[in-house]
Amino acid sequence: RHGHCLTDIQALSEFIFSYPPILVGKETKRFLVMATMGSLIGLVNRIQRACTALGDYGGGDSALASLWDALPSVVVVGGQSSGKSSVLESVVGRDFLPRGSGIVTRRPLVLQLHKIEDKEEYAEFGHIPRRRFTDFSLVRQEIQDETDRITGKSKQISPIPIHLSIYSPNVVNLTLIDLPGLTKVAVEGQPESIVEDIEKMVRAYVDKPNSIILAISPANQDIATSDAIKLAKEVDPSGMLTSLLLKCERTFGVLTKLDLMDKGTNALDVLEGRAYRLQHPWVGIVNRSQADIMKNTDMIYARRREQEYFATSSDYGHLASKMGSEYLAKLLSRHLESVIKAKIPGIISLINKGIDEMEAELDRLGRPIAVDAGAKLYTILELCRAFDKIFKEHLDGGRPGGDRIYGVFDNQLPAALRKLPFDKHLSLPNVRKIVSEADGYQPHLIAPEQGYRRLIDGSLSYFRGPAEASVDAVHFVLKELVRKSIGETEQSKKTVVRLVDMESSYLTVDFFRRLPQEVEKGGLAPSPADRRAASADRKNPSSDHGIPTPERGNPSDPLGDRYADAHFRRIGSNVSSYISMVSDTLRITIPKAVVYCQVKEARQNLLHYFYTQIGRKEGEQLGELLDEDPSLMSKRQELAKRLELYKAARDEIDSVAWVR
Repeated sequence: RHGHCLTDIQALSEFIFSYPPILVGKETKRFLVMATMGSLIGLVNRIQRACTALGDYGGGDSALASLWDALPSVVVVGGQSSGKSSVLESVVGRDFLPRGSGIVTRRPLVLQLHKIEDKEEYAEFGHIPRRRFTDFSLVRQEIQDETDRITGKSKQISPIPIHLSIYSPNVVNLTLIDLPGLTKVAVEGQPESIVEDIEKMVRAYVDKPNSIILAISPANQDIATSDAIKLAKEVDPSGMLTSLLLKCERTFGVLTKLDLMDKGTNALDVLEGRAYRLQHPWVGIVNRSQADIMKNTDMIYARRREQEYFATSSDYGHLASKMGSEYLAKLLSRHLESVIKAKIPGIISLINKGIDEMEAELDRLGRPIAVDAGAKLYTILELCRAFDKIFKEHLDGGRPGGDRIYGVFDNQLPAALRKLPFDKHLSLPNVRKIVSEADGYQPHLIAPEQGYRRLIDGSLSYFRGPAEASVDAVHFVLKELVRKSIGETEQSKKTVVRLVDMESSYLTVDFFRRLPQEVEKGGLAPSPADRRAASADRKNPSSDHGIPTPERGNPSDPLGDRYADAHFRRIGSNVSSYISMVSDTLRITIPKAVVYCQVKEARQNLLHYFYTQIGRKEGEQLGELLDEDPSLMSKRQELAKRLELYKAARDEIDSVAWVR
């Protein structure tokens, strides 16, 4: 009616779950949830494969929690010759594991079983994806070769897991992690530390609170000496009720080799929970005999024989429905599904927290640098654009820093101008000296123009210091903002010095033309001190240079004697007034010049300058621009990979979120 084409149960479930609850019966939803529970195991399988591909396989020294460690998994634990490999092969229904004496399993094997409808069975390895193995003898050889690739031909072990997925109609959806068998002594070719190394690796897996322990013990040995049970008691300590009674919540006990027990004995005390009681039931297994293995007895046939053994056994017949490898696989599959479902909220929380922490750390460290030339160029341009944006925000007030430039103009420059030594330069002795020297052998006629010019030039030269200091102060601010010197600084310095030179090269004549008029109007009448000084000078017939003073009453000299102190004071006063006018002008024009030539240019053209310089560089030079501390690069790459893993895991969980 709605035009939906429903081809499988998942599509059907998505269709039904998209409708409001009132339109869908609870039983229908419950059925769909049960029917798709296998997708939860598939979810963990995919995340586990991604973890291994990106280098997260538990443990490590990282400050971030391991996603691998948080994933529920069934960990197979047992001593050497406990029948561990035979149990796995019986669960799979295929002979595929390496065999031999000593330590055969030297790397963790993550065995992911996928139930399919197709009759053709095949296997795939995580390290060689998209290659299907239909010959399981080649699977055995690949496990051996991949182990040697990491550990060499020695008897060393490695924590790096091998991922093997098997697709078959004869399995249930289940993931098992096979670990090296626990041992008590090192054999020839093994390092002395091998016993401790294996136990450390096994503990790293079974210590995880989300792990399910499959403890395998041979029935033809004293269960009290079982390495697997000893370890389970330590890491799954829900409490020893007595010396022989356990309540291990994460542990499933498996008894192998029941058919090899001494005649007249059985393992009912263990299987029925009277000797060693676990929270989960014990399961008995009858493996293929060594003769069967040598004859390559079919595994499916061996399963049927196992079922017949329990069904016809006088000791175990009443337990037959809960014995055997097929029952064990179904039991573990259901339990693993329920554990995954219960742990999903915690896993999601861990993932989200990890993503936030890694995003924050990468924001601090910077994102990983690209590899190819085009990506490198894009990265550099993006960095330039980001830098230019932040730099402009500093100048324009979006970020702190630009206000300090205003502080240079409003505080430092005026203060520097006020401290200039004009009083010393325009003191009476210095004015007399400069004016007299400027006259040379020929005294000035009306006004000592050369003396004025020398006094003004000398005064204006003092402005160079504050002008250049303003440029340097702004340059210092810009350096802090830019983190490096910018090219526009020299042009700015040239401009402000040019302003000072312009004032010196052409004086404002009108200022001096107004002086006689102002004197006539009384605006510049000599002060009483000037009059007293002039009177004293007239009594002294010669100047400091020994040159007779001109006649009094010169109509062009309002102060009388042009070499009297009052005359030089008036010159100093006039120059001082002029310099004050210039100072006020420069106080306004220097900030304008600095902003125009330095700040504005940097703001507008910095990015263009970057682009121009980058455009001249070759691919190898671009890479050099992105060079940095190798340890920092390594840390960033590690974080980026782990972030990628967490995001992929989040997406995987979201894809099956409707199951919850």
